Amino acid sequence: MLMNMLISLMPEKDFMTSIDYVDDGLLDSIDILLLVSEIEREFNILIDPLDIIPENFNTLEAIEKLINKTQTMQINIGNNI
Repeated sequence: MLMNMLISLMPEKDFMTSIDYVDDGLLDSIDILLLVSEIEREFNILIDPLDIIPENFNTLEAIEKLINKTQTMQINIGNNI
């Protein structure tokens, strides 16, 4: 799903062969903000601005980890209300 999202948002970039999206120059700060917006919409979550750092977007696994962390935190906050 995430790979499809990346390809859909930026079809001109080769995410399939890259393992370091930021380091390889596939994602810059504007691309990351675009991706954050799409992730928030698709997963119905709000990513903490402090988590919007290149390290969290350098690989597919890092992005998935960020999404899982954000979902878990928001579930825990909801359970405490």
